[in-house]
Amino acid sequence: MDGARPAERHPARIRGALNPALWTLWRQRRSLILYCFLVESVALAATVWTAVSVPVRSWDLVVFGVLAGLGVLQAELGRQVERVRRLVSDTPHINLTSVWTFAGVLLLPPALGAALVVVLYVHLGTRSLARIKRVPPFRIALNATLVVVTCYSADLVLARLGVGDMSAALTAGWRGVTAITLAAVTYFLVAAITIIPALTITTRSVKAFFGGLGDNLLEVATLCLGMLTALTLATLPALAVAIVPPLLVLHRAVLIKQLEIAATTDEKTGLFNTTGWHLLASRELARAQRSTRSTFGVLMIDLDHFKLINDQHGHLAGDTVLRAVAATIKSAVRDYDSVGRFGGEEFVVLLPDIGPAAVLAVAERIRSAIEALKVEYEDGTDSRVIADLSASIGVATYPDGGTAVDRLLQAADKALYRAKDAGRNQVVDGTATA
Repeated sequence: MDGARPAERHPARIRGALNPALWTLWRQRRSLILYCFLVESVALAATVWTAVSVPVRSWDLVVFGVLAGLGVLQAELGRQVERVRRLVSDTPHINLTSVWTFAGVLLLPPALGAALVVVLYVHLGTRSLARIKRVPPFRIALNATLVVVTCYSADLVLARLGVGDMSAALTAGWRGVTAITLAAVTYFLVAAITIIPALTITTRSVKAFFGGLGDNLLEVATLCLGMLTALTLATLPALAVAIVPPLLVLHRAVLIKQLEIAATTDEKTGLFNTTGWHLLASRELARAQRSTRSTFGVLMIDLDHFKLINDQHGHLAGDTVLRAVAATIKSAVRDYDSVGRFGGEEFVVLLPDIGPAAVLAVAERIRSAIEALKVEYEDGTDSRVIADLSASIGVATYPDGGTAVDRLLQAADKALYRAKDAGRNQVVDGTATA
């Protein structure tokens, strides 16, 4: 006997004993653990090597203290804003620490820059993110480690170009400008690339990790502020505190934008809610009224017999169906069409710049896509599939179907009920009878 437990000697038995969903979850967690171990090992090895090979001067310690102090001050002053941001949204999150960490890249020896990351993230985890369940400690530790690796990558670019820090860049002319720019680009790209393994391990979408244009522009803005911070500390250190007020204003502006998005978004499906969709429809109506030839369409979509799904499979399975249907509708329309959820199992679609015949074609495409949809969900330890879905769809087109948003919705809604009365799973045009 080798002393190993039976489960350790026979991993195949474990796989046979687990259902596919649990086995997939176990493999994902194992891969995540291995990835965490890999990046932490790289960060630790790089820190030890740079600590030994790159000397630390007394002035470096002063700069470290200033950056750590300013970072903690900014985090404390914006602590409530950061907590609300985290609670409002769980999208790719830019926490603004890049201002200080990138400044550390441009001013500090690499190992001291890594120590700065640790200080800032320990403070972030123990103060701003304390008691927020969606941010577990291991995730904060992994994020901090990835930032350390990112900083080392930017440090490597500076070293290769012969520009050790911001002070050296100030005397190197365009070579210094190029070095700092490439370091910033490297920081941005490595921060994104290190997320890719997590993307392959989990089932989250690409956008859930990389975000939209606004998220990436915010990261660029923090890197630019990091450059200005480093430049200030290298020339007029006493003015470094002036970075904090505009950073706090930026922090609050980002929160306001997130709140605006949350106020117009359906939490369950990620589609527009009633308020958000009405705003877009009103803007499209105003645009159409300024043009004598402009038309647009409105679709009202209702899932057939949705109550039976909740009764037979449970409300969690029903929520999974709603999300799947929402994704199906979005994939069946154009990028600039607007899909909303009006509550329950009812969806609405705004189709700008489209004629009556094309509106009906889009509605039929959506109906067929929902009819072909098969939704998988977990029922305890079992994986089940919900099929045989269908939807009834009412159509209205501006201006024949109505010259106001509410009139168009009423026409589409009446057509929807005619579709249900006629046997469901069909498209009915309400424009002619509006």
